[in-house]
Amino acid sequence: MSPVSEAGALGELRTVRVGTRNPTKLEAVRLALGAYAEGFELIGHSVDSGVPEQPVGFAEVVQGARQRAARAWSQGPCQLAVGIEDGLVELAELGGMALNVGAAVVSNGEREGLGFSSLFAYPEACSTPALADRRPIGDAFDALWRAAKEDRDQEPSGRSIGNIGKLTLGVMPRSEYARHAVLCALIHFLHPELYSSRPLGAEATQPSK
Repeated sequence: MSPVSEAGALGELRTVRVGTRNPTKLEAVRLALGAYAEGFELIGHSVDSGVPEQPVGFAEVVQGARQRAARAWSQGPCQLAVGIEDGLVELAELGGMALNVGAAVVSNGEREGLGFSSLFAYPEACSTPALADRRPIGDAFDALWRAAKEDRDQEPSGRSIGNIGKLTLGVMPRSEYARHAVLCALIHFLHPELYSSRPLGAEATQPSK
């Protein structure tokens, strides 16, 4: 059977709202949901993440994604809302190494799913000031990339192939990087009988029947 035929309620999507108007993040959601549904309308909204412009730590990254999803949900009727947020996490197990991670939260107003992208390291010239001063790492990366690669492109990489896209020489554009996080968040909706319907961070409840 195909994923679409087994997708349950996801296959009946009509409207999906996303807490951003960034075209690469919208494409990530379209690609992820497109494996399970057809003909749905995707609407992006400019919303406040409620976290610093440069999130640091898993808690802030997840909070930003969750609030983007919640605020997108409040914009009007829809079956799903999605929030995506990137940030830096310092892993004590690796001597405090700072890595980028993307989080996605998917919500239908009652159930929430959380997923993460893979992690990667920025050059220290970017990550050090981002951690110390909460400077947006995208701006620092773009400046470093233009200087090191003599790149004259002035478009922010975050609105095109992304920093990860440039670092992987185009093999993994930002839309693909974020798609992984959205897919992992959708698991909660693909198998509702296996997962609790509790909000993120709440005490466990019995899985839905």
